[in-house]
Amino acid sequence: MTALILSGSNNIYLARTDEGEILECRLKGKVLKGAEGFYNPIAPGDRVVLAREDTNEGEALITALSARRNVYARWNQKGNAPQLLAANLDLILCVVTPASPPFRPRFLDRALLQGDIAGIPPVIVLNKCDLESPEGGDDFDPDAAERLEDFRRIGYRILRVSAVSGFGLGELRELIGGRTAAMVGQSGVGKSSLLNALSPGLALRVGELCSKFDRGSHTTTMARLIAVDAPRGGGFVVDTPGVRRLVPDGTSAADLASHFREFAPIVGTCTFGASCSHQTEPGCRIMEAVSAGVIHEDRYESYLRIKEELASRSPGYRKT
Repeated sequence: MTALILSGSNNIYLARTDEGEILECRLKGKVLKGAEGFYNPIAPGDRVVLAREDTNEGEALITALSARRNVYARWNQKGNAPQLLAANLDLILCVVTPASPPFRPRFLDRALLQGDIAGIPPVIVLNKCDLESPEGGDDFDPDAAERLEDFRRIGYRILRVSAVSGFGLGELRELIGGRTAAMVGQSGVGKSSLLNALSPGLALRVGELCSKFDRGSHTTTMARLIAVDAPRGGGFVVDTPGVRRLVPDGTSAADLASHFREFAPIVGTCTFGASCSHQTEPGCRIMEAVSAGVIHEDRYESYLRIKEELASRSPGYRKT
């Protein structure tokens, strides 16, 4: 029988069969074909084949992994391998806040980039707009407003919402309707609060912000697929644990520029062509675009930092 993975940790997974039965599952054998090379072989959103052989009531064995449309992952530095957060997605919801916890565009650069690398459309969800304006206006921190406007300029959609007041939730429901999305963001941005507001019966645990560091605590400890109230037959959202640092996966230092939306049109047009490092060479079109304001200097700084991280995985790497 086939089933949809809802959650999992330490080789114990919850899956819902096509008949609606919820089963506790384990892998049959040590290696699952199609999942080689990942820190964790299965993620919420995966479809699998189950068998009941030699299992107790309410349990099953995972015997095969169905082909994936895509995966949203990050590099797990401890495990030295990509870590799956979700699979078979239609959308990435990158949740940020304007003030509490502080708006962190460098994290957003990485979350959006990972969506673009995976070919999954990312959307910026600006939660807690009620903290600054009950209508979700632009009268919050000027630096945050300026960066958000730049994200909009380069093609990212931005939804302003409030889990407290309900502002913007109708638009968010419409976006999720009939789709499977992953909700990604740092601790304290209100992912669980948003899901509770979308589907009040969920009653997900919500954490408090640490007043000393103005950051959230980890109330979601593992990724889980949740059905939410939405148009077109409802939708599914993978609620992922909050992360403070997201290291992208799925590209190389050499190819990274082609995944930055505003970089991509001019990649390869530098004087030194594809061999340009976009750091020191004369006639670098990307550095010229930064100087001209076509590429935001903070986005360029994010590019350099991520490129350094990707390069450091290569054998024989030496920091320059």
